[in-house]
Amino acid sequence: MTDTGSSLTITKVTDAYWRVIISNPPINLYDPRMFADLRIFMDAVEQDPLVKIVVFESADPDFFIAHYDVVRGQEMPNSPGAAPFTEWPDFVARLSQSQVVSVALIRGRTRGHGSEFALACDMRFASLEKATFGQIELGLGVVPGGGAIDWLSRLAGRSRTLEIVLGADDFSALNAERYGWINRALPDDELDGFVDNLAKRVAGFDKQAIQLAKRLINARSNVVSESDLRDSNLAFIQSTQWSEVQPRVARALQLGLQQPGDYELNLGTHLADLHEQTK
Repeated sequence: MTDTGSSLTITKVTDAYWRVIISNPPINLYDPRMFADLRIFMDAVEQDPLVKIVVFESADPDFFIAHYDVVRGQEMPNSPGAAPFTEWPDFVARLSQSQVVSVALIRGRTRGHGSEFALACDMRFASLEKATFGQIELGLGVVPGGGAIDWLSRLAGRSRTLEIVLGADDFSALNAERYGWINRALPDDELDGFVDNLAKRVAGFDKQAIQLAKRLINARSNVVSESDLRDSNLAFIQSTQWSEVQPRVARALQLGLQQPGDYELNLGTHLADLHEQTK
């Protein structure tokens, strides 16, 4: 087991099959430290000749990755792997185009940047009972950036992506499966075994064949380009500067945003009231 920083721990099940546990208390926010750790991790993956498949999961049963940290998200930490938030599209493109297969094993809330990270993985499997998905950005007055609109438009189609993004509500794992957001929603007691079996199967196959198959599938399935990701990421950054946004975010923080508790657990429901409270 190798600790790569404050938010990721790597367990090498075999040389070909790695599991990565995400732990960034209190609610697994995507923040600059997590971004730095993810970049360091991608360096390790790309330099290792033996790894074939990586499974990401969370140490927190309530949150896979909660969402972007609205307080610290665009800070620049003085630490290894640090990069400005404008480089998020580079990481997402590296993950989706990597020769290594990536799988998100999802329990808990997976919203905003958490959803975008999962969407950049090659496959997503979620707990039927314990996973929740959302693109909640419009509830705070901004637009999703860095992947959500780009991936969901391809996976879910125009109308369902409009429902997801404009409604800014929470979606069950079952509905996420129906919309193409994830591969499958599995009963919670079957999820780990299913993903582990799939990962071991892939890890047992020839790496050259895996790499070629993924490259060909990417070419034929209209994988999101880094240019598209940069465009949407810039739109998100610009929207955070709108005058209406800061009062809304400040009010949400007062009510419990980014803190353990009911507000974050049921964020999709609470955001529906936020606009009225900040008029």
